[in-house]
Amino acid sequence: MPYATTNDGVQLYYEVSGSGTPVIFVHEFAGDHRAWEPQMRHFGRRYMAITYAARGYPPSDVPDDVSKYSQARAADDIAAVLDALGIAKAHVVGLSMGGFATLHFGFRHPDRALSLVVAGCGYGAEKGASEKFRSEVDAVAAFLDSEGIRAFAAKYAYGPTRVQFENKDPRGFAEFKQQLSEHSAIGARNTQLGVQKERPSLYDLVDQMKALTVPTLVLTGDEDWPCLQPALLMKQTIPTAALSVMPNCGHTINIEDPDQFNRLVSDFIVQVDAGRWPVRDPRAMVASITGMK
Repeated sequence: MPYATTNDGVQLYYEVSGSGTPVIFVHEFAGDHRAWEPQMRHFGRRYMAITYAARGYPPSDVPDDVSKYSQARAADDIAAVLDALGIAKAHVVGLSMGGFATLHFGFRHPDRALSLVVAGCGYGAEKGASEKFRSEVDAVAAFLDSEGIRAFAAKYAYGPTRVQFENKDPRGFAEFKQQLSEHSAIGARNTQLGVQKERPSLYDLVDQMKALTVPTLVLTGDEDWPCLQPALLMKQTIPTAALSVMPNCGHTINIEDPDQFNRLVSDFIVQVDAGRWPVRDPRAMVASITGMK
């Protein structure tokens, strides 16, 4: 089994399919490397498709120390996987927790990103929601400690932005829930406390987003309620960002509607590789509605 070693000695399991321009997929909190299977099969036909299990997610290492988990480490772990494969630059595609990691990878390693797809990103980011989000993180951590991962999966899988997946694809949803129940309770708890709880709000990252010049696609489902306003913020703030909203979709968009997700990401990557991805014309940002004043 192939592993990358991070700069703090954590072993990260990864998988590769195909050859060509590299595209690396970064999973969400409730998923793992297996959640990207529809993308590994699709993109592996014409790209070097890469996915990995984040720290805390077997078969990657599961550090016991919460201090081994942070937003910065999550971003740098993407670079560690690329380093293990000898890759200088890649298209980076992340969902939810992976979307945050992808955005921060753009901040920390812009010279290594061909492009960024920031999908389902925004939980707990809105101003006024941070304390509620942090209290929910504490509740999740406490539940994992007391009840374990199987009981957690049985509840967490039915969140208000995941029921869309169950209604649309019961078989796919059952697979997602089963895989969630196979995670490490310690790894999930530490990820919640070290990464989710402590990450900065997107609204406190406006200056970094304004300076970001990497081609960026922001993706969200139209029923992924906590991510809609943050998606607009990223679109308005990142000068190279486009926004695409997937209709009648919740949070887990890459497996809830893989055909649409793959098409949107594929079209984006093709434009980037062709050198045709634009920087926003500043005339599009004037205060006037008509441009007459």
